[in-house]
Amino acid sequence: MPASRLLPSDEAVDLIGLVRDLATRELAPLVARAEREEQFPREVFRVLGRAGLLGLPYPEEYGGGGLAYEVYLQVLEEIGAVWASVGVGTSVHALSCFGLVTAGTEEQRQRWLPDMLGGELLGAYCLSEPHAGSDPAAMTTRARLDGDEYVITGAKAWTTHGGHADYYKVMARTGDGRNDISCFLVPADTDGLVADPPEQKMGLTGSATATMRFDGVRIPVERRLGAEGQGLKIALAGLDAGRLGIAAVATGLAQGALDHAVAYAQSRETFGERIIDHQGLSFVLADMEAAVQSARATMLHAARLKDQGLPYGREASVAKLVATDNAMRVTTDAVQVLGGYGYTRDFPVERYMREAKVMQIFEGTNQIQRLVIGRSLDRGDSGRLHRST
Repeated sequence: MPASRLLPSDEAVDLIGLVRDLATRELAPLVARAEREEQFPREVFRVLGRAGLLGLPYPEEYGGGGLAYEVYLQVLEEIGAVWASVGVGTSVHALSCFGLVTAGTEEQRQRWLPDMLGGELLGAYCLSEPHAGSDPAAMTTRARLDGDEYVITGAKAWTTHGGHADYYKVMARTGDGRNDISCFLVPADTDGLVADPPEQKMGLTGSATATMRFDGVRIPVERRLGAEGQGLKIALAGLDAGRLGIAAVATGLAQGALDHAVAYAQSRETFGERIIDHQGLSFVLADMEAAVQSARATMLHAARLKDQGLPYGREASVAKLVATDNAMRVTTDAVQVLGGYGYTRDFPVERYMREAKVMQIFEGTNQIQRLVIGRSLDRGDSGRLHRST
């Protein structure tokens, strides 16, 4: 995979500004109704695809933007600040493309990537199972080779875009060893592939999440990515990048909550003063700002390591942990700043708070992130050796 192209700073600023304008103009008017009515915003992803925003970190030769991951994550943050469901969906779609970009043949890339990166084909990622979430190597979904086809049988839980995606990147067992797992691209219209009714979630209600069931799903061998047994390696490598995507969306979500809290505190008066002028509340807002900035800093540090081709797995876990924990605190404080109004649906901060919770859970729970970080420390890895410049 060619190295990402780092935009000149003024070009990057212009791009991020354009995304901020698009999110404000095109997405913001749709959010409240779509989330309230649990409408999946498929057309929004087409808009983002046509704007070139679904393939930003991938090579230009296949229809991507060829941009540095640092810039891509800031774009995700802008989307997440307005509509977290779409931000998460954009990150998941990028994750669904990762295996094809990094492990696919040139013929596979030329055949499928342009429509995937252009938004005509929306992807989903099938790794977790009902009893194999934090331990993906315990999966039981199996792909059996039958002539020139694989027959996939099993179920995949917690699939973002489940029932709405055009294709599914699927990890399935192809041998009896714990790590004998392979990676496949499965079209949504394949016989035997069905989606359960979507989960009834407390947040991200505009994002469909469903269990996908594979009942003797037959796909040609040419839809396997990489060699047999490489699937878990592909999945785990993609998760490092995916964790940064969630960190970016969580940072954007926290920034959006902070913006609403500041605007409210500037307009609301008590005892003859704006409430932002009361020290007790201004300190809360200051802590919220510090939390957002620290999340952004850890995220961008990890992205710069990735862009330089340096190890960044532990830093990705740190970024995901810090950004999502901070988003939970910031959104909770935003509700507190607005008082009783914050607890109503007249203002979006209660939705932000509900949306922040799941970000501590998916792409590896924050307990798993702590486990990854702790093991890295035990191995003697040192972040000081990987300082980005």
